[in-house]
Amino acid sequence: MHNVFISYHHANDQAYKEALLNMNGEDEERIFIDGSVDTGDISDDLSDEEIREKIRDEYLRDTSVTIVLVGLETKGRKHVDWEIYSSMFDGTVNKKSGILVVILPSADLNPACTVSHENEKEKIYPEYKSWTSYDRAGYENLYPFLSDRIIDNIMYEGAKVSVVPWSKVNNDREKLQFLIDAAFNDRTNCEYDMSRELMRQDS
Repeated sequence: MHNVFISYHHANDQAYKEALLNMNGEDEERIFIDGSVDTGDISDDLSDEEIREKIRDEYLRDTSVTIVLVGLETKGRKHVDWEIYSSMFDGTVNKKSGILVVILPSADLNPACTVSHENEKEKIYPEYKSWTSYDRAGYENLYPFLSDRIIDNIMYEGAKVSVVPWSKVNNDREKLQFLIDAAFNDRTNCEYDMSRELMRQDS
């Protein structure tokens, strides 16, 4: 069982976090431990390094997988960007996390997915018979509500970031557990693209 941080737009998408926790179950039946805390009180007057260290060492401290719930306005939330960035950071105290992106129904305009782990195609998408690669413009068109940082890492060869529609994990504990386990197992082999500067205000 892995400690998971859930990153999402609190005002819009709280119901989906609650649904994820309900799916998770309780006590011995859980498939993950919820390590989420609200990072909304961190000042943007801090430097990028100070923000990264504060979130990684204080808020994400005991977690090894970050689930990003993507709704209509998630990409414009600076704290979500900070949480993703900090999840990718391999610190001396707390190491980088695996990242799983879940597209919520409100943002799922084009039924699509991106796989990055061994056996993921067979386990999650057995009905798909062919796969297509995209350039940046293609990914931006496919995922109009994904942040630039996530798209950077979908395209980055060393990163292992999966994007899955909510419909694939909703009430399917087996698939959710597979994706969390895969993100955890591959996290140490991830080489994230962290070149993009942190967002400084909501957009």
